[in-house]
Amino acid sequence: MAWNTSLHDDRALGMTMAVKLARRVDYPMLDNANIAYFPRIYDLAHRFFEECWEPMCGISYPKLIGERKIGFPVVHIETDFIAPLRYGDIVHATIWLEKVGSKSCTWGYELHNQNDELLWNSTQVTVCVNMDTLESQSIPVDVKEGLLQHLKESSA
Repeated sequence: MAWNTSLHDDRALGMTMAVKLARRVDYPMLDNANIAYFPRIYDLAHRFFEECWEPMCGISYPKLIGERKIGFPVVHIETDFIAPLRYGDIVHATIWLEKVGSKSCTWGYELHNQNDELLWNSTQVTVCVNMDTLESQSIPVDVKEGLLQHLKESSA
């Protein structure tokens, strides 16, 4: 469970309504260099991804998968590892949508530490699938409406 969840609404400033979450870097996440091992950072990002569904769409990811049989597996990732995540750091994640299509979404992530230092950023494309068949499907209207509320506005 995350320590903190909030919505960050700067739309008046031309920015997105992003979800902000926080977690501590725990000892099991570390490698021999005493920093977070990179697969653990992706695991952390996925935990943030799962947690953001309730504030974004009003449904938990377990209910989305288990009851509605809808999932959003990752099909493409672009990531920059900017600075190490260290043991005891409080990682603050900001998550928003870059694009919401008919069957896929592009998510934006930034991870900062407690000193507001940018540690990691990533863009991840997910596809809406039926969890019984794993076939792609259209994003349900109610889910899409929630996701669109967190769409980053273009700077054009």
